[in-house]
This record gives sequence, C-alpha cells and structure tokens, in this order.
Amino acid sequence: MTKTTSRLLATALSSVLLMGAFIPAEAGQASFVLDVQSGQVLEASNQDDLNYPASLTKMMTLYLAFEALHDGRLTWDQKLTMSENAESKEPFKLAVGAGRKVTLREAVESIVVLSANDSAVAIAEQLGGSEQAFAKTMTDKARQLGMRDTVFKNSSGLPDPEQVTTARDMATLGVSLMRDFPEEFKLFSMRGFKFRGMKFRGHNNLMYRYDGVDGIKTGYTDASGYNVVTSALKGGRRVVGVVMGEKTASLRDDKMAGLLDSTLSPSTATAYTTPGTQPGATMTDTQPTK
Repeated sequence: MTKTTSRLLATALSSVLLMGAFIPAEAGQASFVLDVQSGQVLEASNQDDLNYPASLTKMMTLYLAFEALHDGRLTWDQKLTMSENAESKEPFKLAVGAGRKVTLREAVESIVVLSANDSAVAIAEQLGGSEQAFAKTMTDKARQLGMRDTVFKNSSGLPDPEQVTTARDMATLGVSLMRDFPEEFKLFSMRGFKFRGMKFRGHNNLMYRYDGVDGIKTGYTDASGYNVVTSALKGGRRVVGVVMGEKTASLRDDKMAGLLDSTLSPSTATAYTTPGTQPGATMTDTQPTK
C-alpha cells in the first residue's frame, strides 16, 4: 500500500466511523526505526499503513495512567476494582475475580510483564468511568501527541475492527512515554514480577537476547499478526523501533534484531522529525535500570 493510498484509507476510515460503520483495514507488515535524540528516521517500510495495534494499545493505557499519577488523580497504592467486564478479558489476566481489588502498581506491572487485559480495563474504568469513555480519551491523547492515524476503541488491544494505528504512530507513542515519564518508563525493562506469591516471566524475548534492549511492548492478535515496539541504547544512540504484522513471534523478533543491527551504528539517516517528537527532549543518555 502506498503512502497516498494509506492516507486516503485513513480519511475514508474517519468518515465512515462518524457514520457508525467501518471498512476493515487490511493488516500487513510494517516497520519504523527512529533516532530518539535527533528525531531522524533510520528505517521505514509501510510506516503509514493502517494496522491493528493489538496489545501495543496498552502503551497508551499506561501513558494515561502515568499522567494521572503525576496529576494526583492516582497513587501507586490505590486500589482498583476488577469489574465483571475486566474479569472477562481473556487470555492473559491476573484473574483475581470480579469484585476483588489490585493496586495500581500491581496493575501496571502486570501490564508491562504479562500484558494483563483485566488490569488494563481496571485502569480504564477507574480513570474514565467506562472503557468506552476511556478509549475516547486515548484517541484524543493520541492526536495531542501527533499520532495522526490512530483510533482506540478499548484499553487492552483485544480485537476490534475499528481500533487501528500505524508503525509511525506507535514509534511516536514510544518516544512520548520515555520523554514525558522517564522514571516510569524504567518499568518497561522489567523481565518478570511477583504477584501474591507467584512469579511471572515477561513476553518480550528481545530483552533476553539483544544487548541494549530495555523494553517496551509486544502484541498479537490473529488480525494484527505479531507486533513489537522496542527501545534500545547502544554506543550512545537510543532508538525506538516498531515491527508490525509478522507471521510468528520469532520472525518478528528476528526482524527487529536485524533493524537494530543496521541502525545502532553510525549511518546516514533520513532528515525527518516524527510528529510529537522534540529532538534532544528524551532520555537518550539514561539506561533504565533492570
């Protein structure tokens, strides 16, 4: 799909959504790598094609949770109630049971490590009153950050044909997280966590196999294929990379590793600044702690 075709599809999508209907966008492979400090594009392929974010959606859920922490609307120890709606979200969840509570810290860590759907819904319902209302806030925030083509319909990334994004937009979100919440961003380097006596290992295998990778999020549905947004620091250069629409998790990880090999070294980059990115405004000199 060409850039022009993608833009036309995005325009048509917006018009159709306003009429209450939807024409599904065809999921496909895409990639994008951005130098965080300079804002230069180091690699791009189908970066403006519409695709399904799957659990990459939770990056925005966490962005809004971190924002609420800074605004004083949430605290780390605050209790969140798991509603029946939250409890119903398969497959990955804390599964504490409807009506029971978890702390915000437990919810955030379970999203980072397990991609817990029930925790994402609990945060959405706490902040938005309903998941639907929170999804509108997510889309509004996306526009503020410069994510021009993204539409959110839920907080978890579970299948919804109206929930779409692009590789470029996901890179913009990744950079925004590290720029706006540098301390909270360190949580994305977690490889596991303990929850009420149980130990859990994370899904992001790139953190185990590629030196310099420190997050941030994987995602998968049948419609989206295998997605990942990755932050990496090597030789003084920090990049955020996006791979979307791969056929298997191993192919996704191999592609990202190849992109990191080719971009985490001195090279000539395309002079382009991603919308919402301010060169030099991010944590390029800080490696998040493990």
